[in-house]
Amino acid sequence: MSLSYYWSKEFIGKRPFLWLLLICNVLGTIYGYIWYGHQISDTVTRGQYWQVIFVPDSPTASLFFSIAILLLLYPPRTALSAMVQQWIEALAVVTSVKYGIWAVAIIFAGQAQGDVLVWQDWMLVVSHTAMAVEALLFVRLFHYRWTALAGAIAWTFLNDTVDYSFGVFPWLPGQLYDDLSAVELFTYLLTLFSGLAAWLSRKYALPKSSM
Repeated sequence: MSLSYYWSKEFIGKRPFLWLLLICNVLGTIYGYIWYGHQISDTVTRGQYWQVIFVPDSPTASLFFSIAILLLLYPPRTALSAMVQQWIEALAVVTSVKYGIWAVAIIFAGQAQGDVLVWQDWMLVVSHTAMAVEALLFVRLFHYRWTALAGAIAWTFLNDTVDYSFGVFPWLPGQLYDDLSAVELFTYLLTLFSGLAAWLSRKYALPKSSM
């Protein structure tokens, strides 16, 4: 078989491949929530309970993607559940692209200012790059429309606003706290970029009538 087959819609839509991807993402999601454990605990300790949902950005993106894959394996049977599927898929693509790129950019920005990378950083680079790639790859199997995408973008902007208004953004390399305003601007712009990427990839993945 040609290499292109392994990137094709036919191959990635096979149930064994979907199950493998689901297992990998669930494990990554669990690890991600453990990774954010100290920051979640700190937020709870300060009594900011409502902000907890906005703390673990990357694992929540991975959770959305895991649910989206599960819904491909077990498609919804009602109109309401199909609508929920669209919202989950849109959130999966926007947040996976956004936080996949964000984490890699922040890691290397910290390195450029003197942060010494360890093996965990390289593991995060690989896993977060995979997040962004798999999200755009699976757009061909997803069903979300522009209304769901608009909602996903709005949610991600809300997440950005809570992160930088209340200081619950992901902990940064120490060298970057002097550049917090630049990091905040980059984060908002990346949400716009991720929404555009999700829209364009969806637009060219399906006939116009499907949008």
